[in-house]
Order: sequence, then structure tokens, then C-alpha cells
Amino acid sequence: MKKIRLYLLILVLISVAGYSNVMGQEPDISGYVRNYTGMLTTGSNDFSIIQNTLNLDITGSKGNVAFKANPYVYQYFDKDIDFGLREAYLDLYLGNFDFRVGRQQIIWGKADGAFITDIVSPKNLSEFLLPDFEEIRMGVNAVKIDYYLKSNTFELVWIPIFTSTKLPDQNSIWFPNLIENDLNISFTEAKEVNSNLENSEVFLKYSRLSSAIDFELMAGYMWDDDFTAHKFPQMDTVTHSLSGIEIQPEYHRLGVAGGSFSTSLGGTILRAEAAYYMDKYFWTENILINEGLTQKDYLHYLAGYDFSLFDVSMSVQFIQEYILDYSNELNNNEFESTMTFLANKSFLRETLFLDLFAYVGFNNGDALIRPKITYAVSDGLELLAGANLFIGDTGNFGQYNKNDMVFLKLKYSF
Repeated sequence: MKKIRLYLLILVLISVAGYSNVMGQEPDISGYVRNYTGMLTTGSNDFSIIQNTLNLDITGSKGNVAFKANPYVYQYFDKDIDFGLREAYLDLYLGNFDFRVGRQQIIWGKADGAFITDIVSPKNLSEFLLPDFEEIRMGVNAVKIDYYLKSNTFELVWIPIFTSTKLPDQNSIWFPNLIENDLNISFTEAKEVNSNLENSEVFLKYSRLSSAIDFELMAGYMWDDDFTAHKFPQMDTVTHSLSGIEIQPEYHRLGVAGGSFSTSLGGTILRAEAAYYMDKYFWTENILINEGLTQKDYLHYLAGYDFSLFDVSMSVQFIQEYILDYSNELNNNEFESTMTFLANKSFLRETLFLDLFAYVGFNNGDALIRPKITYAVSDGLELLAGANLFIGDTGNFGQYNKNDMVFLKLKYSF
């Protein structure tokens, strides 16, 4: 994998040099360097992360052709250097058609901090939901075609090679609690999805932008980016009792259809988004039947409201997942409800910014609260301080209640 990434970076450099020779002009290069240091506050005071980042955006265009490359390098104090390409694509503009070929991030939907119809690009969850969303979304190797008809846009995305969600290492503080009991848990390697035409993914989107409403309709035939954990009981040969569980990760096909809209109401904005997922696998309590799994359709939807109060920009979102044809054998609740809250305000001629973002889980009474303060020291130089506070004992956020941390970021953009 590292060799492949190195070859890709070399290919980008060769492409940039070729662009300069063919187009007769230098590409535009921008980006940033950043130090990110985080420290746990729950007793140990260990560093949760020390990361140095170089992120580059290399762009160029001439006539109806354009390109972009976004190589990055992460250097950690306790890991190998991670380098790769978030995006590297070529654009071709032909009348009412746009063609984009290559590695790209594809962003759909209206949600903030949630993925409902925004599912074309898989997620990098190696640090849970803490990085910026441009770093959480992973690039996919795809062909994207847009057709414009007045205020209407028709979009087709074809992904020939499946890319899965990137999960934390099993030794990471962000590795999730997959099974909550005292049994020994072992993992096998995930079954790979072969790269062939039959296993490719296809997405369609129709969107319309008008003065009254902005809406999207989407559908896709895809692989679930998150693996399904097939569970196999391990029996003690002496007592013949259950001693452990072997988990075999496997990826499965999904059908999905949904849409989103936003509209202005005076000085406020109303947003909504929903997706219907077909034949998704869910865990059951009985691991002796069907490898502890059953298939159900489910709905994932959101309603959001953006407004301003006392010159503070605010946003609230109610998010819910609903499993259809629910049965009590499922480990999941029939309804999983979450709310998000966002507030931000600028001071000192927009050089000082205060932000607060929070997730609140209703089912388990857990939460993630993220206050931060950003100060623009000078042109291009930014200092950010913040905290990640996990509330509760169980649930999506409460499982990380020992990972409360404060952090500092120093970033120079050029």
C-alpha cells in the first residue's frame, strides 16, 4: 500500500511537470502546514495525538480542461509517516456536460456533522469524528458526469473500485466497543471485494436550485462502506460452553434512495434530508442463528434549522434512524435519536472566533461537546485551541468517556 501511494505521488509530480510543459504555465499551488497536539484529561495526561501535517492543493486550467491534485503527509510521534492523495482528477467541460475522472471527494446532502445521503465518499474514522470533515471524507476513484439543463443538474457517478471505511487500529483509543461482554473476541481479515465490473458502484442525483428551494434526489446501488461483523461462536473443548466469538468482517451490497432540501424563511434556513436503505445487516442477540445477523430496511433522516440570535449564528438538527419491521431480537433500538447544536460568533473584526458544536444521543444519554476558539494571528497564521468532551458511559459517544482531551492547533496557510 505504501508503495502504491508513493507511485501515486510520483505520478502527480510528473503530471504537474507535464502540465507546465504542455500548457506553458505554472500550476497554482496552495495549502497549509499544521501542528496538532492533543492531551487526554482523564487522569493519565497522556498525549492523545501529536501530528504534523502538510496539505497541498495543486490546480491548473486552460480552456475547457482543468486538473486538481491534493497530496498530503501526516507525521506522527508514535506511527509511521502517512502520505497519500486525497484527490487527483481531471476535469473536461463540454457545453452542458462536465466530466471528472480520477480520485475525488463527492459531497452530497444538507446535513452538518452527519452522513445521510452523503455516502458516496467513504469515511476515515481512525480518529472517530474529530478531524475536519474534509479529512474524514476519503477520495474515491470515480467517473463523474454532470449534465446541466437550466436550473436542473443531473449527476452520474460510477465507482469501479470499492473503498471501505477506514477504522481505527485495534490498539487505538478510538477502536469501538463492538461487543460488550467478557468473552474473548478475535478478528479475521475482511473479505475483499474483487475489483471487476460486476462489483462497481453507481449513484445518480438530480438537483434543482431556485429562489424558493434547493433540493436533491438521489439513488445508489453500492457496497456498505462499513463491514458486517459475522459472528462465529467458539466453544470450550472441555466444558463445551461458549468461550469466545470469532468475528469475520464482510462487505455487502445495499440499495439506497433519498433526498434533501433547504429553503429560506425570512432570516432563517430550514433543512431536511432522508435516505431509505434496503437490506442492511443488523446484529441479533442470538449468535447461534444466521451468524448473529438479520437483514432489515431502515430510514435515516434529519430536520435542521439555522438561525441567528443576538448576533450568534446557531443551528440545531434532529437526526433519527428507524428500523422497519423491527423485532426484539435486534441489538439496535428501533429508533436511534441524536440532536446536534452549533453556535459560533466572531470578534475583533473577524480575527477571533468562538465555536461550540455538540452531539447529544437520546437513547443512551451520551454526548460529545466540542468547544473551540480560533485566533488569526496574522495573514495565513492561525492558532486554535479546543476540547473534546465525552459524556455518558455507553452509546456512540459515551463509549469514549475516558478520551476527554484538550488540543492545540497551529496552522499556516499559503
